[in-house]
Amino acid sequence: MLSKITLFFFTFLFINFGNAQIFNEPSGGGEYVFNESQKPCLTPAQRLEVKKLLKKNTLLLRSQNKLTSNVEYRGNHPLFIWPIQKAGGVTFNHVWSISGYVDHNINPNALLDYNCGATTYDTPTYNHQGLDIYTWPFTWKLMDDDSVEIIAAATGQIIAKGDGQFDRSCNFNNNPWNAVYVQHSDGSVAWYGHMKNGSLTSKNVGDIVTQGEYLGIVGSSGNSTGPHLHFEVYTDDNYTQLVDPYSGSCNNMNGDSWWQNQKPYKNPGINAVLTHSQAPNIFPACPTTETPYINNDFETSDTIYFAIYLRDQTAGDIINLEIIRPDGSSLFGVWDVIVGPMNTASSWYYYWYYSGYFDMEGEWKWRATFGGETITHNFNVGTLSLDENDFSATSIYPNPFKDIINIKTSSKVINVEIIDILGKKIRDITNDTEGISTLNLENLSNGVYFLSLKNDLNQKKTIKVLKE
Repeated sequence: MLSKITLFFFTFLFINFGNAQIFNEPSGGGEYVFNESQKPCLTPAQRLEVKKLLKKNTLLLRSQNKLTSNVEYRGNHPLFIWPIQKAGGVTFNHVWSISGYVDHNINPNALLDYNCGATTYDTPTYNHQGLDIYTWPFTWKLMDDDSVEIIAAATGQIIAKGDGQFDRSCNFNNNPWNAVYVQHSDGSVAWYGHMKNGSLTSKNVGDIVTQGEYLGIVGSSGNSTGPHLHFEVYTDDNYTQLVDPYSGSCNNMNGDSWWQNQKPYKNPGINAVLTHSQAPNIFPACPTTETPYINNDFETSDTIYFAIYLRDQTAGDIINLEIIRPDGSSLFGVWDVIVGPMNTASSWYYYWYYSGYFDMEGEWKWRATFGGETITHNFNVGTLSLDENDFSATSIYPNPFKDIINIKTSSKVINVEIIDILGKKIRDITNDTEGISTLNLENLSNGVYFLSLKNDLNQKKTIKVLKE
């Protein structure tokens, strides 16, 4: 993905210490910039081909008396819900941010969004004609794991869909995108573009999708610099009048909002609060999948990386951070970060790391407050219980492994959960009768996983493994 990292010096303030401590300044982080090169999502020729296809399909459905919109009657326009959602099992707080709204200034190199700002883009031959919602953090990892779903913003009829196109684009390439096109009862049409190959709904042209129904997975097909949804809307199937679903004083296309609940222009929030075994790899060369190194189980001697992933931070914003010991009352650390004057951004992350100070075993809490949200992430240090300690002799070999893992234990392992680096459970294996002594994991992709083992005494142990 075309992106950049902006390294920075933090302005920070320590407060309310009591017996809390902070042992070093922020260790790293930076800005993630989506579509930094501002490539158009469709070429003029591609847009023309899409419109031809949609008109052709609409005429065919009408001739078959299958078209559900009435060309003679235009009722009230639909009110949209947000067109993406987290897939089941995804534990991040949010998974998206906005890189660009519709451009209302038709002149080249002149930007104007609905709110009279410049959160949009154009080229000498292109004005951005949709809403771009990109995934964050670990955008390629989210795509690989089908973690961010595109859903129907309003009930309507599928009038076209296209799949089978390459979905790991990093630049302007003139390739077609994977997309679904939905016409609503008032005749308006929504385009959902850049979907992941093979992820599109199994429904066909002419079928009805209801509001909130699954349409596909956010991908990077077509002219794209990384996984995102391009959401474009027209008033009717002539495709001459574009709609900006946002209401604002500089929206010169339509007078009212098309959202059920319009989100703020700047919408600060916490996308994730995580602990890592080492600094997360946020910016590999496009389209390489990121390596998050997410971990929730540590020994007292380990180095723990504490990271937060934010959306729409603005200079002067204050982020409150706490690390709370297992007793629930004593603070390992509490401090504020004040966003620096040059650090306004649609997506940003910070991390700190500490080692040698985790003096209490049990469940710790890593907590962030920002943008009206407080998110707490739990992680474990050392022995959690006597049961866990009794099971501590259990080991796994070889590690790293290629296909087969052996479990060495003095007790009977009856259940193994395999969890990926994002915390998503991908397999659950149970054998109450004979127990589990070997695992065939040849179908797993290379990478880091966590095996959560449970024996017949209900004792548990989590072991990190690496598949090569």
